[in-house]
Amino acid sequence: MIGCGCSTCTSSAPKNQRTRCSVVLGLPGGNLLVDTPPDLRTQLLREGIGLVHAVLYTHEHADHLFGLDDLRIFSHYLGRDLPVYCTELVEQRIRRTFDYAFDPAARAYPAGGVPRLTFRRIGDEPFEVLGARVVPVPLRHGRFQVLGFRFGNVAYCTDTNEIPAQSISRLQGLDVLVLDALRRRPHATHFSLDEAVEIARQLAPKWTLFTHMCHDLEHEATNAALPPGIELAYDGMQIPLGKEDCKLEIGN
Repeated sequence: MIGCGCSTCTSSAPKNQRTRCSVVLGLPGGNLLVDTPPDLRTQLLREGIGLVHAVLYTHEHADHLFGLDDLRIFSHYLGRDLPVYCTELVEQRIRRTFDYAFDPAARAYPAGGVPRLTFRRIGDEPFEVLGARVVPVPLRHGRFQVLGFRFGNVAYCTDTNEIPAQSISRLQGLDVLVLDALRRRPHATHFSLDEAVEIARQLAPKWTLFTHMCHDLEHEATNAALPPGIELAYDGMQIPLGKEDCKLEIGN
């Protein structure tokens, strides 16, 4: 945290070095990036992820969106617009915030240097992307409506403090649940650590990983106190998705 001298923020332990939340999924048809945080360029270079074939958004908040300009290189590599899967609200925010990317003059100029995107509208219904089925999981993030996603038996649910009853059925029988757990004290828009532990107990996945942690949760000490099968994720963590050529890589 900027300006903080606490033991977590000044720690030299790699697992306490946290960037903003995102994940990359290696799917049969290529790499799917979930969210574009401001740290995106650093994350992609750090983890050696050379190509993104499609992007999927959980919601439109700045810490999950404002690295979008760094997508410009991928349409150059792919030779086509980069497909972006998102809700109408996220698309509207992108078009307002990055209006220069949709200027016809910039797009027509070969060296315009703007992200070239094609929007694919999503809602609550499952859809296909890069050879995989994605199941949206509607969530509450304070007063905001956001999406988590299920990929096979792995679910990614960041930025939430409530899982509506209709979404619980979409989170049954999981091998891995990646879940929001911001801090120890209650928060208006995120699960606290104890709340996240209780959700994990209710859903009973084989393995739960907490993400979107603040400096209140020192990695080693927090992990030592968590129940079996529950732990903190960390930047660069990789999770097999059940196929030899598929994995999920976490930015925390």
